[in-house]
Amino acid sequence: MRKRGHGKMAEDYLKQVTVGEVEAHGGPIRLCPYDRRWPEQFRREAEKIRAALGDRALAVEHVGSTSVPGLCAKPILDILLLTADADREADYVPALTAAGYALRIREPDWFQHRMLRGTDPAVNLHVFSAGCPEAARMLAFRDWLRTCRADRDRYAAEKQRLAARPWAYVQDYADAKTAVVGEILERIRQAGLLPN
Repeated sequence: MRKRGHGKMAEDYLKQVTVGEVEAHGGPIRLCPYDRRWPEQFRREAEKIRAALGDRALAVEHVGSTSVPGLCAKPILDILLLTADADREADYVPALTAAGYALRIREPDWFQHRMLRGTDPAVNLHVFSAGCPEAARMLAFRDWLRTCRADRDRYAAEKQRLAARPWAYVQDYADAKTAVVGEILERIRQAGLLPN
């Protein structure tokens, strides 16, 4: 989980890592009930990503709340793409741009994370290098929520509580979930499903 700070510090960070204009939100977050169309939408997007990158796409995984049956979510698919080296944008960004994704976030100091955005359906495509510990956490978190109803319900309740508040930026809402995500990740570690 990234540490961005709060208020002006967080806004400055967003301006630093965003490619293009930072999009202000200025309101509550819209969460939707789980939509059974999301897995099929992911499947189509994964095919598009693999067609664009070939063997440069080392893994393409559905992550985030839309990947967990029964969990409410923003209606945006989060997709994890693992490449040999996320820092080498020339290896994947031009091909993904041609496939309809736009580079929006470049975080070289946070696991070399890149995020590209797609539309129709809305997609946040998160790119990390193979072996990245953050990618392992994302997958473990997804898999745990798929099988642990108590933590899925706990996470959903906290998301709904936070979503009702007004947020200057969507990333502020995501950052506000850090405590509950950390609490659940600790249970995953204690179960031996993540290294310390």
